Amino acid sequence: MRFSTALYASLPALAAAIPAPNINGFNIVWQDAFSGCQGCSVDLDTWNVALDVSVNNELQEYTESNSNIQLSGGDSLQLVPCKSDNGQWSSGRIESKKTWMAQPGRIMRVEAQLRTGDALSKQGMWPAFWMLGDAIRHGTEWPTCGELDIFERVNGDLTGYGTVHCGQLGGGVCNEPSGLGKAVAIPDNNLHFWAIVIDRTSGNWQTETITWLFDGAPFHSLVGSDLGDEGTWGTLAHSPMYILLNVAVGGNWPGYPDEATESGYANMMEVMYVAVYESA
Repeated sequence: MRFSTALYASLPALAAAIPAPNINGFNIVWQDAFSGCQGCSVDLDTWNVALDVSVNNELQEYTESNSNIQLSGGDSLQLVPCKSDNGQWSSGRIESKKTWMAQPGRIMRVEAQLRTGDALSKQGMWPAFWMLGDAIRHGTEWPTCGELDIFERVNGDLTGYGTVHCGQLGGGVCNEPSGLGKAVAIPDNNLHFWAIVIDRTSGNWQTETITWLFDGAPFHSLVGSDLGDEGTWGTLAHSPMYILLNVAVGGNWPGYPDEATESGYANMMEVMYVAVYESA
């Protein structure tokens, strides 16, 4: 499939918040542009606020406080990591209640426009926009459930990562626990578009593709035959998944914050919209 960057090039880096843009050849099947009053929570009919999460040796406690999860009042979501006076970190994580799946013969695209804060010290910060297989909500273990990391960034490095996790721990077709990923250089902390595209138009699982986009340009791609296992590919390309947005603090990948790591908005992740598209 061909991707056009023209739409993105026409938008300024710090444009005012807008609903998800129209994309030629696609229909928007769902979106959240995070409209609402300043300091209000997300739409709880749309999102679950995750609280009891303990993974990856992360430090933060996820809360539903508007100190950590809030609408800006200017049509954006702000996930804000905060350090208390006693040194405890808290942050925000939301998970969509709804799930989506690429349909046979069609293309599904999941996209967000987001930015990170301008802190001078981001040691230990781990913002992410990703998807998990709905099977994990019904007892299937990770990584067998399938995971698509659309955007991750650690320690403020100007590098974004797109990764897939699947199969079994201890290597396997998805090289777990590391997964199969690639990196892309990020020019700055301004607003950028991150997307994943699952293309099932070929009619053959071995030639179906999953492609990661940064500002409309591909930076990572997998073909079904890369995994070589139809069942494992199916957990990623043929199964329902839900959307997650979070800012983790510390953990196995970024390491832990230091005394210089800034608390608050300077290390937030701000999301202007999330949208799911399907080919017309």
